Amino acid sequence: MSGGEVAGILVAVFWAILVSFLAVALVRLAQTLKATTKLVADVTEQAVPLLADASSAVRSAQTQIDRVDAIASDVQEVTSNASALSSTVASTFGGPLVKVAAFGYGVRRALGGRKEGVPAKAPRRTVIVGRTVPAARRGRRNNRAERD
Repeated sequence: MSGGEVAGILVAVFWAILVSFLAVALVRLAQTLKATTKLVADVTEQAVPLLADASSAVRSAQTQIDRVDAIASDVQEVTSNASALSSTVASTFGGPLVKVAAFGYGVRRALGGRKEGVPAKAPRRTVIVGRTVPAARRGRRNNRAERD
């Protein structure tokens, strides 16, 4: 055998080994692609019902949000009506009730102020910063109320 034939045999063996490695790699790649294809098919098979369930859940949530929005607007309307009613009642009855209470207080004070046989209290002196107002001046208003 000559040197060229040995080199040809070596190159043929090298190509045979290279083709064998490439064949094994291609077989494994084909197995991986088959497994991936099966996995994608399984995921698609399970994802479609999940997406349908998620879509119905979103629709249900939207319906509930619409209901809550309607309830909130009704509550806001009731609140504004209650506020208007309370201000109307306060303006209608508030002034007269205060006047009746003040009148009642005045009547009680006028009737309960002096009893028979009880001497009147000595008038108090009113002090204003820097000077003293005599009791006679201060007592005029009270005396007028008692006379009426």
